[in-house]
Amino acid sequence: MSRERGPRVGEQGGYSGYERVVVGVGGRSGVTAEEVCSLVEETLRGAGLAVAAVTALATVESKAAEAGISGAAERFGVPLLTYGPQELERIAVPHPSEAVRAAAATPSVAEAAALAGGGELLVPKRKSAAATCAVARAEAHDLRHHGDAELVDAPGRLVDLAVNVRSDTPPAWLKERIAASLDTLSAYPDGRVARAAVAARHGLPVERVLLTAGAAEAFVLIARALGAVRPVVVHPQFTEPEAALRDAGHRVERVLLRPEDGFRLDPAAIPEDADLVVIGNPTNPTSVLHPAAGLAALARPGRTLVVDEAFMDAVPGEREALAGRTDVPGLVVLRSLTKTWGLAGLRIGYVLAEPAVIAALSAAQPLWPVSSPALAAAEACVAPAALAEAEAAARQIEVDRAHLLAGLAEFDEVTVAGVAAGPFVLIRVDRAPEVRARLRALGFAVRRGDTFPGLDRSWLRLAVRDRATTGRLLQALDHALTLTSP
Repeated sequence: MSRERGPRVGEQGGYSGYERVVVGVGGRSGVTAEEVCSLVEETLRGAGLAVAAVTALATVESKAAEAGISGAAERFGVPLLTYGPQELERIAVPHPSEAVRAAAATPSVAEAAALAGGGELLVPKRKSAAATCAVARAEAHDLRHHGDAELVDAPGRLVDLAVNVRSDTPPAWLKERIAASLDTLSAYPDGRVARAAVAARHGLPVERVLLTAGAAEAFVLIARALGAVRPVVVHPQFTEPEAALRDAGHRVERVLLRPEDGFRLDPAAIPEDADLVVIGNPTNPTSVLHPAAGLAALARPGRTLVVDEAFMDAVPGEREALAGRTDVPGLVVLRSLTKTWGLAGLRIGYVLAEPAVIAALSAAQPLWPVSSPALAAAEACVAPAALAEAEAAARQIEVDRAHLLAGLAEFDEVTVAGVAAGPFVLIRVDRAPEVRARLRALGFAVRRGDTFPGLDRSWLRLAVRDRATTGRLLQALDHALTLTSP
């Protein structure tokens, strides 16, 4: 687990916001991890950059076997990215060397490797007796990219494994309830009945409930209304919380969970003075379900703890849920009704929090933010019969996910991240962009993972579907992996 914090404006180096950097490294045969780490740390200090800003080391393939270079990546707790010499040869570098070109078939291992992932060079090549390094600003993640982008140019032509909305929804009875609400469209929306229904569903007073146009609206309200000074977002997770905070003018600090740890959170990684902490549970895209006790332990006076439980109703028994708790100070729980019930186009969700927080968020909302059809849906989806149906669906998802995971385990090229508990799984696979393109050509849309902070191009997210769909996916994946094998 790593904490990502670079210099702020006015601190060393004067960089704007928080830097995320990739360090290109090279070295003589036999270079030690101590020599590489020492050079990298000295270079970062000279540029006013924190070691925690390093997201990866990068080098040429022929150097990846050097114990000193791979050991340095391990010590920094970051991945080691490797590139072929032909790929690095094409990258323009400010300080080419013919001697290096003759030895490594690239004019500068450190500078070219640092720039291979995109971004711009912050620190040109630096040398020690046995190693070289260069620092580049990492290419920014596209926080506004979501799974539906995989389907925009192919509506109806692809099997959708990219969006986490339950298939074959909304059910007929829910469509009928929504349709019946159309007779009320001449009147302004009145959310009192739906709000009371949500409150009753969680055993809370209505003063602790706010209805929103999906959970995404709640992130905007939190960013604008709660006045955080040091907000922290735990990644990888849904990117809208950070995007909303940045849009509201906040500098956002990231805590990155690592695949080596199963993307599990160590509460000690959260800065003590963070006054706003955002985490998903179960987390999108990792599908990891964090213990409720561990999340509750993050609460403290003066801190707002935002737990995004958009997918909690897809977990049997909603184990590890914090919704309905009133004993956790500063707790804000977000719920969405769009995933389980197939209402992404209707936009309906809600916030559970202390009355003062609800009042502050409500004051930041526009008038009548939730439409009458969405209010009708909210009331219907928290009724006892609907809760029972959602629980049955969650248990079926658990069975279907086990089938998917068993199939994925048959592929040596595929690694599943963590312990999946949600209606999707995160996988790591070599040549993932090519595999994703091949799957698309074979009729399946899957979600790229590199737009999530903390993940790179080797990750893909797959929605859990029924056994028949999963069987076809696994066949397509087998074909895609065969076509993309080196």
